[in-house]
Formats: sequence, C-alpha cells, structure tokens
Amino acid sequence: MQGVSDPDKIAKNLRAFQMAINAHNQQNPDHNVLGLGLSAFDIERLGLEIGEEILPGVPIQEINVTVGNFRVLCDGEHDEGLAGEVREAQEVDAVSTQEVTTTAPAEVEVGAPAGR
Repeated sequence: MQGVSDPDKIAKNLRAFQMAINAHNQQNPDHNVLGLGLSAFDIERLGLEIGEEILPGVPIQEINVTVGNFRVLCDGEHDEGLAGEVREAQEVDAVSTQEVTTTAPAEVEVGAPAGR
C-alpha cells in the first residue's frame, strides 16, 4: 500500500467490498470474481495500488466508475437480456409548448437587515 489511509475508512471499505462480493456470489454462483474495480481517484485516495489484493484472491483494478463507487468484476455476463441490442446516444432539442418568464433576483446588500 502506497500511503496508509484512515484505518476506519479502510475497515468500512473492506466490509463493503466483502458484502458486495458475498451478494454477487450468492446471486451468481456460476460466476467467478476477478477483482474489484475502482476509479483511479479512489485507488489513490485510499492508498491502494492497481493489482494489489485487497481481499484474498481479489485484486484492485482501475475502471471507469463514478468516484465513491466500485464494481465487482467477474467472468460472467450480466447483460444477457441486452445482447445484440445497440444503445446509441441521441441528440435532441428540448422544445416547450409553454412560455416561461423569469425574473432577476433582487439585489440585497450583504449584512443588511432582513426586510429592507
């Protein structure tokens, strides 16, 4: 481990990692856990290293995931219902059928009594 993070933070994360792995294994008994995916920021923040085994046989891997989240990585296919389905981003213009009027906020002097 590069830098040592707060022991309470590490303990909470280890507990969350183990709970997620246990839930994954219970729901997907035929899948093998390959590791835990974390964002680069979280890996650094927690003082971990890519490839480090955070739990026995469970290495840390860097993936594109939202900061503060992690993902159990396995050898199974979880999107079987989406196989063959292609998702494309579609750009559209937002159009309203109603006119919306806005007003500028009133200027208030900093430190002025309320109601002035």
